[in-house]
Amino acid sequence: MILLILVLVASGFISLSMGRYDFAPLGSLAELLRHFGWLSGKEDPMIVSILMDVRLPRVLAAMTIGAALAISGAAFQALFMNPLVSPGILGVLSGAAFGASLGILISEEIWVMQLLTFLFGLLAVGIALLLAKGELKQNMIILVLGGMITGALFSAFLSIIKYVADPYSKLPAITYWLMGSLANVNGDLLFWLLPIVLVGILILLLHGHVLNVLSLGDDEARTLGIAVEQKRMLIIVIATLLSALTVTLGGMIGWVGLVIPHIVRLVLGADNRILLPVSALLGAIYLLWVDNLARMAISIEIPLGILTALIGLPVFAWALKNAKKGWQN
Repeated sequence: MILLILVLVASGFISLSMGRYDFAPLGSLAELLRHFGWLSGKEDPMIVSILMDVRLPRVLAAMTIGAALAISGAAFQALFMNPLVSPGILGVLSGAAFGASLGILISEEIWVMQLLTFLFGLLAVGIALLLAKGELKQNMIILVLGGMITGALFSAFLSIIKYVADPYSKLPAITYWLMGSLANVNGDLLFWLLPIVLVGILILLLHGHVLNVLSLGDDEARTLGIAVEQKRMLIIVIATLLSALTVTLGGMIGWVGLVIPHIVRLVLGADNRILLPVSALLGAIYLLWVDNLARMAISIEIPLGILTALIGLPVFAWALKNAKKGWQN
């Protein structure tokens, strides 16, 4: 974990220096220190503007989204005891996609789109929980089926939005957003959401031992003093909240919450006290470098969701061959 933290910090500084205008990593660090008054000397206004207004919000957003998606996926996989589970299992991604598309259709204001993205993501999960009400204690499969129903419902609504959207303006904007990108990260929104995401990640980290006990079965967990239904619902709500916030920040970015926890589990085992923090750190590093690739691989920026899918699919196909190993402590 110490090594991963050092790699994450180094990756952040290197990423700040990468772009159409390349700066030396130490030079970027020096300019930031001068800007905040921690180093003497005259700052370069152009470099500071690029670092503070463009690259720093994007780097922080990539780290935040990667960590949140990875730890949410790890929590869901541990909760459902299934390596194929992802943060979108309860329909949050479909609901958020519909909310964003509706926001783009009815308003030119980006905050309207972001607000509807978040609200409809939570609404989708709320409907899934409502459909599973009364059955959740006996069978978690009912909850998964509820998520499938809400996902299909909001996917149908999304198709309606695409059908009625203006094909020359609104439809391209909806399509581009659904592919995921950090090109237009809102620094003010990130400022407000970052503390919430960090608190959510901390709550999940503190429940690593609870997820370990829940994996033994409900009866054993109750015997050990765990309030099974309450803890399970808390983990679902927090993981869903994190997933919805990531969609609000960067659009639909898939495969991170599915692939990263699975790989960490294969390497380090199924102890969630270790799995959750390592997944968060590795997810942050992974998405940061994928975003660097997205903005520098070719002359135009590649949507982030495309790259995460292209990288995630073959990696996950390879990892599935050893899926059984990852569930052994």
